[in-house]
Amino acid sequence: MAGSAPEQRRESGALEAEVMAALWSEAGWLTVGQMHQALGDESLAYKTVLTVLGRLHAKGLVERERSGRGHAYRPRRGPAEAVAAEMNQALTRGADRRAVLQRFVDGLDPDDEQALRALLDAREQ
Repeated sequence: MAGSAPEQRRESGALEAEVMAALWSEAGWLTVGQMHQALGDESLAYKTVLTVLGRLHAKGLVERERSGRGHAYRPRRGPAEAVAAEMNQALTRGADRRAVLQRFVDGLDPDDEQALRALLDAREQ
């Protein structure tokens, strides 16, 4: 429509991240309708939520079970496990693992660097 404000688009992967955050905040299984409601975005189509959940299932990030005529979904892993898996996948994609790790460590803030150091030290004991 001429003169109307352009639709705001999410960044790539942002909707998947929102869906995962909503799943992690709930205890148990959510249907597509419940997820649509939990996201609280009236401009978001039900079918879009269904598509995102289907993609997350295909990626192995969520599991699903039959619920009436549709499915209910829940995350396969907790948030910390999921992010750690992404970090490990990113590390394996790098040609020079040591360089990737160095860049990662260089980007840590002092608190995160201290936490990582403590975790590595505890692992050695």
